[in-house]
Amino acid sequence: MTIQEHLPWDQVNDDTLGFLKAIGVDYLSIHPSPPTWDGQDRLDYWQAMRRLAEAHGLRLHNVGTKTWEEICLGTPDRDEKIAAWCTMLRNLGAAGIPTLGYTFQPGGYFRTNSTPVGRGGARYSTFDYEALMKDPPERPRIAEAQVRENMAYFLERALPVAEEAGVVMALHPDDPPIPETICGAARIVSSLEQFRRIFDTAPSRAHAMLFCQGCVAEMGEDVPNAIRQMAGLGKIAYVHFRNIRGTPRKFQEVFLDEGDADMFRAMQTYKEVGFKGPFMMDHTPGIPDDAGGRFGRAFAVGYIRAMLQAVYR
Repeated sequence: MTIQEHLPWDQVNDDTLGFLKAIGVDYLSIHPSPPTWDGQDRLDYWQAMRRLAEAHGLRLHNVGTKTWEEICLGTPDRDEKIAAWCTMLRNLGAAGIPTLGYTFQPGGYFRTNSTPVGRGGARYSTFDYEALMKDPPERPRIAEAQVRENMAYFLERALPVAEEAGVVMALHPDDPPIPETICGAARIVSSLEQFRRIFDTAPSRAHAMLFCQGCVAEMGEDVPNAIRQMAGLGKIAYVHFRNIRGTPRKFQEVFLDEGDADMFRAMQTYKEVGFKGPFMMDHTPGIPDDAGGRFGRAFAVGYIRAMLQAVYR
């Protein structure tokens, strides 16, 4: 079984890749930004990144990004952005990178202040709906029907290119996954039912779920049951193996060993349904005096490796 780790494009270097290999990572995921994600033909760049990863004993397996606002909102220049997305898909396929993780949330990502702090002074990524609504941020206003139409328009054009390129587009849930309008923007990727509706609307072997276990728990779902549902559809591309504590409207992303989910039972369920990875840490609490995030990353990767050895072997 494999462990995948995510880096911003500007942290992909010998030092960081050597660290990932040392702590037991198998696959690399890169988050692209300009100048690597600008709609131009960047095949040479992705081939160079693949070679760099392989030089450290890693496989460049994934790129993870968000869908541009122009596509989500359906602005007049969305066709230009969709064409750029398709160029990216062709580049990834030609470079042998098999998955592209993405989001489709025009309102973006919501979090509130990290209080209280966790064990040892760790800072937890926190969401409190009531606190958010006391001072709601400015976000684009868009109705559910329009978001659905914009997504269907995008997938109709992007998925055939993904199929031809041999790349699976893995859709991450809204975060937080609350299936209603927040700060004026509707959310349409916030429940398992919404995922099924999306897959039914745009059926494709090149489309799957990025099974973010933390977001699934944030939905209020029973995690093992959700794993069985999505695996039964053949729609789990890879897993964000993380834990939370709290309720759908008030939660914190905590260390893997201290949340509400039974992580061992979850891992047993992945094996039961025949899932073969990869697994990713996704987020981890911020540990004091760990500016590079290496302490938390090493803890999470070691925890996942132990789970894999205990369950899959």
